[in-house]
Amino acid sequence: MVIPQIIVAPMAGGPSSPELVNAAAAAGSLGFLATGAAPAVVLESQMAQMTGRYGVNLFTRQAPYDSLDDVAAVAAALTGRGEVPEVDLSNDFDAKFDAVLRADNPPTVASATFGPFTRAQIDALHGRGIAAWVTVTNPADAAEAAELGADALVVQGPEAGGHRSTWTVEETPDERPLPELVRSVAGAVSLPLVAAGGIRDRADVVESLALPGVIAVSCGSAFLLAHEAGTSAFNRGLLAEGGRSVASRAFSGRVARGLETDFTRNNADMPPIYPYLSPLQAPLRERAPHEHAYCLVGVGVDKLRARPAAEIVRELATEQAVSG
Repeated sequence: MVIPQIIVAPMAGGPSSPELVNAAAAAGSLGFLATGAAPAVVLESQMAQMTGRYGVNLFTRQAPYDSLDDVAAVAAALTGRGEVPEVDLSNDFDAKFDAVLRADNPPTVASATFGPFTRAQIDALHGRGIAAWVTVTNPADAAEAAELGADALVVQGPEAGGHRSTWTVEETPDERPLPELVRSVAGAVSLPLVAAGGIRDRADVVESLALPGVIAVSCGSAFLLAHEAGTSAFNRGLLAEGGRSVASRAFSGRVARGLETDFTRNNADMPPIYPYLSPLQAPLRERAPHEHAYCLVGVGVDKLRARPAAEIVRELATEQAVSG
């Protein structure tokens, strides 16, 4: 397949709207629908709105916890009760994967986050002419994804906004800067690599494309303020104000990078309890939205600007041609 130099990264929770993905396609880029943990019907509706080529990102199924003691302890601290909320650890993955295969206008690429596709799933994607990408954060996961038959790997560094795509909730992510991480992954596999994390301007793009194995860059936060993005008005205001971007489990119970808040400062030792933290924090976010804000963004917040997606693509791209 032909891969554009600039990829508009998947951003679950609203920013990766159908309008943004279509705008990316019109600008010669490739955007990703990112429904996160939402049900399959949401993805089906969004795929039906696609007018150009597009990608779909899927959160894979999460293994159940051996113990929910940490969840109960955090619940007691936040709500005064130790009740464990109901959550869907499957991310409705099976139904969404089936929807991708059945789509009248299927995506060009399906990418996996929080774990790899199985070999059978990759074969099924290939049967529909869909490339299978896997997001990795260390060389060991890269080698496993390559063995399973992935077509390309998205190498996500610690500078990236949103959730770090470790394959388990509990593990501590590799903190090597993106260039060092990419070199390490390139030494472990021979697959095409897409560099992701902290890429904000053309200089970052040039630096990343010069890394071994890299054929494209994936930019998410750079498009958070795009006119077509589904970023909420509240989060647009927070991003305009600026602030410090931090990696913490206090956003969701899984390591994620976003704008620092009072809650992240006061809960640096949050245990790995994703996705249970979000429903526990929901009432707190309603009562004190700034103190408990959920605005996921990578490093370099001060470089973000509100403008059309096509303009952002043009400013990032080093050339109009695409990489194959």
